[in-house]
Amino acid sequence: MPLTMVKQGERITVKKVGGKEDTRRFLENLGFVVGSYVTVVSELGGNIIVNVKDSRVAIGKDMANKIMV
Repeated sequence: MPLTMVKQGERITVKKVGGKEDTRRFLENLGFVVGSYVTVVSELGGNIIVNVKDSRVAIGKDMANKIMV
């Protein structure tokens, strides 16, 4: 399921990062790599705030739909 379907406070594992090559590279540089753990902190106005690799990152809903968990 995509990251947008995850409830607030859930800790999940990244299974796949989709999208074009530059999009995948951008997300992987943020820490969204296969096997990494991600915790959804909150969702504000379509943006999702997550903890990934001890950092808080905000990504848009379109980017979050490319991250399968």
